[in-house]
Amino acid sequence: MSSINLDKSCRCGQHLRGSTMSSIWNVAMLILALVVVRISHWLYRWSNPKCNGKLPPGAMGFPIIGETIDFLKPCGFNDIPTFVKKRMIRYGLLFRTNIFGSKTVVSADPDVINQIFRQENTSFGLGYPDILVKVFGKDNLFLKEVFIHKYLHKVTMQIIGSEGLKQTMIGNMDKATRDHFRLKASQGSFNVRKEVENLIVAYMTPKLISNLKPETQSKLIDNLNAFNLDWFQSFFSLSSWKALIKVLKSRGEAIQVMKDVLSMRRESREKQEDFLNTLLEELDKESSIFDQGSATNLIFLLAFVAREGTSSCTALAVKFISKDPKVLAELKREHKAIVDNRKDKKAGVSWEEYTHNMTFTNMVINESLRLSNTTPLLFRKALHDVEIKGYTIPAGWIVAVAPSAVHYDPINYENPFEFNPWRWEGKEMTRGSKTFMAFGSGVRLCVGAEFARLQMAIFLL
Repeated sequence: MSSINLDKSCRCGQHLRGSTMSSIWNVAMLILALVVVRISHWLYRWSNPKCNGKLPPGAMGFPIIGETIDFLKPCGFNDIPTFVKKRMIRYGLLFRTNIFGSKTVVSADPDVINQIFRQENTSFGLGYPDILVKVFGKDNLFLKEVFIHKYLHKVTMQIIGSEGLKQTMIGNMDKATRDHFRLKASQGSFNVRKEVENLIVAYMTPKLISNLKPETQSKLIDNLNAFNLDWFQSFFSLSSWKALIKVLKSRGEAIQVMKDVLSMRRESREKQEDFLNTLLEELDKESSIFDQGSATNLIFLLAFVAREGTSSCTALAVKFISKDPKVLAELKREHKAIVDNRKDKKAGVSWEEYTHNMTFTNMVINESLRLSNTTPLLFRKALHDVEIKGYTIPAGWIVAVAPSAVHYDPINYENPFEFNPWRWEGKEMTRGSKTFMAFGSGVRLCVGAEFARLQMAIFLL
């Protein structure tokens, strides 16, 4: 009898254990099913963002990283970026994507680009992926509203605008360039881009902050030269992240030097003929938009802007000229005529010569800028839902403008991949337009545009 009860008890226990395991399995499967449904819903929402209208065609890529890896793949300097070109072929001149975690609409359509620039501060404002904001600093006033940008434009024109260049900078720029490259020429071959970077930082630093101790100025110049965007090209590699850390460290050390000097000068009330003095006067105004952080960040950014684009475009201009004997001959003819007309043959470039006697030189500069592709994308952000060409750009989305797609469009330029300075004959060359935006366009036209053109002209002469 007892053995029968024991047997029944065992069978009952086995049944209970089996029932329990079955229940656990069912619960696990239910949880898994809910997770799968949740992930599927998330993936669907990622691929199909909410929109009150019709989104431009395109794809959002992988979750979180979007199409960033594809975006950062290397491409040639003398072409439309591969990322943009592939999607133009597939989706047209207006498409959506996700780069650096930001929902983005990319435009290669000159009409749309023109509309974006015309609606600055009404429908579009400046907007950059977070990683770039981090690199350039949250105190960067150039990333703020348009009215602040206009104010900054007015302040910075005193040093890199036409009047500042004419009155003080052109002589320093000419002497520094001649001295620097006379030295380098005696050493044989050299890297044009790197040497242009070095010379610009060397002569700009005392104009931005003067009367520094030699060791302080040397430290500041080293840190300014170490700040670059080279890490951006291979964003997901270990070496790139190490380079980014080094870049951020260089920026931090340069900013700290500037803050120390600013505090000392503000306390001592010492006056100097430099840009820091201009900012100190702005800081003392009741309505000033500056504080210590934004003032030092502006000095740092001016040094970067003056150096970065100018050096790349100059190096590419040299490359193009060296492969075209006809262009080189015409440049030599123009430059010889300028020197022959001088009373003092050893004098440097004058503002009159630059603005009136360097027509072909400026044609070469414009053509080099058009082909250089140094700014693959210009970023804005939709301030509200915007309707363009039957599509809706949702509020908060980044809008990336692709100047190279316009510069290489055969509708705008005959044989667009050919280096042909003569295509600029008789045309306006110093301002941005619907088909030429090497320095951007609209109210945010790059403040360093005239500086870059002048430095290139002096180097070529």
